[in-house]
Amino acid sequence: MLQPVPQSNPAQSPTAAPAPLLSVKNIEVVYDEVILVLRGLSIEVPKGAIVALLGANGAGKSTTLKAISGLLKTEDGEVTRGDIVFDGERINGIDPDKIVRRGIFQVMEGRRIVSDMTSLENLRLGAFTRRDRAVEADLEMVFNYFPRLKERTGLAGYLSGGEQQMLAIGRALMARPKMILMDEPSMGLSPLLVKEVFSIIRQINRDLGVTILLVEQNARAALGVASHGYIMEQGKVVLDGTADELRDNEDVKEFYLGGAGDQRKSFKNLKSFKRRKRWL
Repeated sequence: MLQPVPQSNPAQSPTAAPAPLLSVKNIEVVYDEVILVLRGLSIEVPKGAIVALLGANGAGKSTTLKAISGLLKTEDGEVTRGDIVFDGERINGIDPDKIVRRGIFQVMEGRRIVSDMTSLENLRLGAFTRRDRAVEADLEMVFNYFPRLKERTGLAGYLSGGEQQMLAIGRALMARPKMILMDEPSMGLSPLLVKEVFSIIRQINRDLGVTILLVEQNARAALGVASHGYIMEQGKVVLDGTADELRDNEDVKEFYLGGAGDQRKSFKNLKSFKRRKRWL
């Protein structure tokens, strides 16, 4: 008599890869019902990792973050195809405040702090979805990472650009997120402040275990803290790999890391054509 062959359970297999915390599966995003921005985008972000999302202006990086955080509705955009799965649950179409409660907080491009509120009030605003009593303890935790914020008691609009970025990240931490989406944290900052902010991003990830999806024009800085990266062009991923693999890739060096030498003299006019020829 034939015996049934036992079926292996991938979840119990020692070689099975853990499920990603965030999985974006073949999504399309349309603005104003006619403008197709994302064209079958797929990415995965493991729990506890820093993943970089790189690409030229207009590639669709910020749109990707807004699709995940539910903010497309504010700009007449919608996910028309595909799935966004976070912590095992599909979050397509969920309101942004509910997505925050599930553990995703987005640090917007340009910081988006409330300039006519104090730094402390901005930080407390980050905890608006919480119902626990540990807010005061978390304020001290934020001040440990950003001691300058404790000294700045006036209106947030008077903070420097670097301090405003620190406040935006601190406000995200006050939500106790499982995952932070960061959109261009280095924008408008001096090289010294960029180094400081990225050092803090790495420290937050290491100390608190917060997963980070990082959109950044400064590819060198992003790949310096990330373990994995994706490169987008025209609404889709054209290349991905570990941070080391991307740093060593000749195309990435040329297009994003300034490694083309004299060839970059006429690069501005050739860049789009060369990328399409090699990647698309």
